[in-house]
Amino acid sequence: MNTDLDLQDGQRWYAVHCLPHKEAGAQMQLHNQNFRTFLPRIRKARRHARKIDTVLAPFFPRYLFIILDMERDRWCCVNSTIGVSRLVMQNERPQALPGGVVERFLTFADDAGLLSFDKEGRLKIDQEVELLDGPFANQLGTIERLDSNERVRLLLDLMGQKVRVSVSSRDVMPAA
Repeated sequence: MNTDLDLQDGQRWYAVHCLPHKEAGAQMQLHNQNFRTFLPRIRKARRHARKIDTVLAPFFPRYLFIILDMERDRWCCVNSTIGVSRLVMQNERPQALPGGVVERFLTFADDAGLLSFDKEGRLKIDQEVELLDGPFANQLGTIERLDSNERVRLLLDLMGQKVRVSVSSRDVMPAA
């Protein structure tokens, strides 16, 4: 977990709504203004022109999180930052996120914000998971085997047939 993102007295996490596909740029601009932010990302399959590649994509498209102390920080300038649409507000003030929400995602993230949902050994045999990456992205599968080298063997139901695939544990998350 990134200790640079630990909350101090009076600080809370807030959500920043970004312009479409501008999350990384908004994060950079906010860092340039000395704000501490967190942009959770996942590896995602992208299909274009008959090719499939893997890119880092925001886990919450158009959102990132920022640490603010409402008594000390000049939060109004966040709304005029390049790439930012607005802070998520309630009435005339930013709405703080419930405690523990962002902190929970931080436990699954590396220093670059890349999420890996099995850091705590949460994946188990016979558990239903969703694939986040590869040609079977967004498909549901059942875990058949867990390997020590962070590989997961899944059974997918494709066109009425059970198909075995092996993927990185970073590329699956527990199904909702």
